[in-house]
Amino acid sequence: MHKENNGGAHASRVLIVDDERDLVDLLAFLVEQAGFIPVRAGDPTQALEALETADPSVAVIDLNLSSSSGFDLITEIRRRNPKIPIIVLTARGSESDKVRALDLGADDYVIKPFAHRELIARIRAQARRAEPQHGGASQTALDAGAFHLDLQQRTLHVNGGQPLRLTGTEFRLLECLMRNADSVVGTEIVARYVWGYNDPPAREAMRVTVYRLRRKLSDDDSGSRMIETIPGVGLRLRAMQPEQASEPSL
Repeated sequence: MHKENNGGAHASRVLIVDDERDLVDLLAFLVEQAGFIPVRAGDPTQALEALETADPSVAVIDLNLSSSSGFDLITEIRRRNPKIPIIVLTARGSESDKVRALDLGADDYVIKPFAHRELIARIRAQARRAEPQHGGASQTALDAGAFHLDLQQRTLHVNGGQPLRLTGTEFRLLECLMRNADSVVGTEIVARYVWGYNDPPAREAMRVTVYRLRRKLSDDDSGSRMIETIPGVGLRLRAMQPEQASEPSL
């Protein structure tokens, strides 16, 4: 059970994975002050045990773990739990490391040294987006052209095919585009809808998430992609086929 915070609501657990004890203690203090419950892990084995027993809402992971690669941990967490948001917190700031982590399923990437308020804001945003949406009359599915998105199972069917399981960011990005099918959605709108903020890291994560979605959809024909990038503007999901869009109205 998640303990209740002072407001009476259940506090989310944040899994913190780093082999630097002092940093883990600092992060635990910060998230606790922000109303979350910290779950500490000093290595991948402890992290995976906590993933199963503590049911965290967000994971914050360093890439430089002495016993193993943080990339391997991201892969294993994503295999076990496709929905939990993963925030990478690391000193490794190269473009290749960012792309690799995001491509493996991380949702966000924060470089050390970091601003405390910024990190907490990102944790809050990810935790909020991970919360289940309640309400008896809530919508359970979205349809746009060949796409059928199950909002409860977070699975996608294309042309009635086998379900494709999506990560949290893939799901929210596709949901945003499907709700605005055949219209261009501005980059800032997508970033805020999916990540909760609009800044260079969010835009980088967006680029990699679009790439991952296209791979899952086998959407690699640049001439007629289902998910289009409009340079300098945003993204568009093509629900209608080109020949349908060009037919004259009656």
